[in-house]
Amino acid sequence: MEDILSTLINGLSLGGIYAMIALGYTMVYGIAKMLNFAHGDIIMIGGYVIFIFMATHNPLLAVAMAIVMCVILGVVIEKVAYKPLRGASPLAVLITAIGVSYLLQSLAQILFGSAPKMVTVYDFGTIKFLGATVQVSALVTLGVTVVVMIALTLFVKYTRLGRAMIAVSEDRSAAQLMGINVNGIITVTFAIGSALAALAGLFYLLKAPSVSSTLGAMPGIKAFTAAVIGGIGSIPGAMLGGILLGMVECISYKFSAIAPYTDAIEFSILILILLVRPTGFLGKKRREKV
Repeated sequence: MEDILSTLINGLSLGGIYAMIALGYTMVYGIAKMLNFAHGDIIMIGGYVIFIFMATHNPLLAVAMAIVMCVILGVVIEKVAYKPLRGASPLAVLITAIGVSYLLQSLAQILFGSAPKMVTVYDFGTIKFLGATVQVSALVTLGVTVVVMIALTLFVKYTRLGRAMIAVSEDRSAAQLMGINVNGIITVTFAIGSALAALAGLFYLLKAPSVSSTLGAMPGIKAFTAAVIGGIGSIPGAMLGGILLGMVECISYKFSAIAPYTDAIEFSILILILLVRPTGFLGKKRREKV
């Protein structure tokens, strides 16, 4: 029973990290209609910023600076790399996103080297819960993820800026005719997504305290998988897909016979769900104008 409870909490915690990253993917796709494959590398940049500022022995300062730097980087990437391609084909934008991803990884290697850097942000310790030993950091990760998802949902539904985001998501041309600054909305979306990536980087370091130039590669791919499973463009869908993927991963690692095939199992679930429901669990079919 204790082992099951520990696996459940760890799965929810890991799913929370994937959901946090997936929220960035799903917001950018829902509003800008593009797949930002450099999003995972924003996590890596956030990790390195935390590594640098942890020299001050002030975790709050390190996290705050990581969020600020990731937001600035996200906005700069959007302005420099993506905005000039606003009317270009999706393939051109996709190739650019992949190029930005490799650029960030290469810059990180040049600046920090290829060897992983150990980062101890804060040791929350463990507690006993129903007889199971649980990492407090896992509970913190899960709690913050739920709060962020609820806050983001309320922000999108009930604020003027959030409603403008919905309008741009539904019909960019009509939103522009109504006086909405589409470029400004897309920039804000990238800023929010980058801030979420910085938080995800923090929680990833709490789980595995080392940062390298490829830190965000696999989490980014899995978070994108989670966003597609849940229904890309849907905030609750990103949360659902992230939790599902995290649970599958933690449960798979408990069985030595299937542990080496965990990634294959996760991506097989993606393929299966896309065959049955191409829009994901909570995704909606969209009519494309010709």
